[in-house]
Amino acid sequence: MKRICILGSTGSIGQSTLSIMEQYPDRFCVLSLAAGRNVEEALRQCLAFRPRAVSLATEALAAELRRKLRAQGASGIEVVYGTAGTVHVATLPDVDFVVSAIVGVAGLEATYAAVLAGKPVGLANKEAMVAAGDLLTRAARERQVPLLPIDSEHNAVHQCMRAGQLREVRTVWLTASGGPFRTLPLDQFAAITVEQALRHPTWVMGQRITIDSATMLNKGLEVIEACRLFDVAPAQVGVTVHPESTVHSLVEYIDGSILAQISVTDMRLPILYALSYPERIESALRFDLRALRELHFEQPDFARFPCLRLAYEAAAAGGAHPIALNAADEIAVEAFLLGNLSFPGIAGTIEEVLAATPSSRPGSVAEVLAEDAQARERAREVLAR
Repeated sequence: MKRICILGSTGSIGQSTLSIMEQYPDRFCVLSLAAGRNVEEALRQCLAFRPRAVSLATEALAAELRRKLRAQGASGIEVVYGTAGTVHVATLPDVDFVVSAIVGVAGLEATYAAVLAGKPVGLANKEAMVAAGDLLTRAARERQVPLLPIDSEHNAVHQCMRAGQLREVRTVWLTASGGPFRTLPLDQFAAITVEQALRHPTWVMGQRITIDSATMLNKGLEVIEACRLFDVAPAQVGVTVHPESTVHSLVEYIDGSILAQISVTDMRLPILYALSYPERIESALRFDLRALRELHFEQPDFARFPCLRLAYEAAAAGGAHPIALNAADEIAVEAFLLGNLSFPGIAGTIEEVLAATPSSRPGSVAEVLAEDAQARERAREVLAR
């Protein structure tokens, strides 16, 4: 029985992970949760799975959950809060595996603490790897702790790379759907609405990641994540637009062989892969081969998707630049969702912030978070102008 901690249990990845807990009760159980601000969903999860501990975002929310648990007669569940609470639930001695699915850098400290505590981690939070990938991978190597990607693209790469050695890899290919604006004329981009940008053609995701997919900044973050996870240079990571989204990623080897991972577009599959690694266990997630009748692959257009170009530039610069890329994007996307910024303005804001970012190299999580805060302030200054 593998005892699981889920950081971000009320989000889409967290809920998909809990559905796997229900499907495989003889293999996995919930030991602890970090549930953010959704008290009602946290209550439902506590009553359904009876975790040992649960963390909420604030002291007031934790007190509210305690009252609701008492009213339901549910005892024995420790309720904590804040960053310290999230670190606590991730590092409980009995935790066997941590699913890191808190959006943004909010989950970074708990994820890093889990690695330092020797916990295997399933990463669904690409921002943690983008902002502090050097720290996380170094700590994982020192403690011989696996960092298993849950993002469908990196999970696919992980599966393909089991067939060869790192020195045999020529190119890691990340696939992208191209989002809702793959064929929209460029002269119409300034008029793109929030509603249009939130209509992703393939996946159902949270608002920020959906907008990031529309700008392809999401794919840019994945390029940086791939460099850190698989120890490859930015020049070894390619992006190909694949509208069908049936091939999740590919790995090209030096002998000319290309291995592709193909599966249903269901996040439960990469989650199950990470939870059960190195074993594969049977599931009902079957792929219909008839869906492979037509496969299209296109080069991404940097003029159409400048955020992808900016991500490659940040990956090459390293240090504080990937941190600033992610932080500026969060602020810009929030402004776009509120109607205070045009769609092309997202890339414009990020580019200005990157231009003002110094060439520093943070050596601790505290320094990473300080660089993140500074980049957010720069982004707000750009938006204010």
